Amino acid sequence: MKVLILFIAVMIMQLMVTACPVCERNKPKTLKYISIHGTGPESNWDYVIVIVTAVIALVSLFLTIKWLIRPKEDNKDHIKYSFLNPEQDA
Repeated sequence: MKVLILFIAVMIMQLMVTACPVCERNKPKTLKYISIHGTGPESNWDYVIVIVTAVIALVSLFLTIKWLIRPKEDNKDHIKYSFLNPEQDA
């Protein structure tokens, strides 16, 4: 029974990931198995836009994680210390 359910699930997923014949024909060879539907990039500027966007996203992810782990805020007048040590202000 489990094998039958697994087989049906795999067949349904295969139907979902195969592109229609028109999309398959219009896709560039470099994106043959990456994108499913659509014609793909229409010019080289599309590749540039995607690469620049990916670089910006990766840099922002790196800096976010870096500053969450080590914020390097040592100023004793910083507002966070009024919440961390409330008895010091009184």
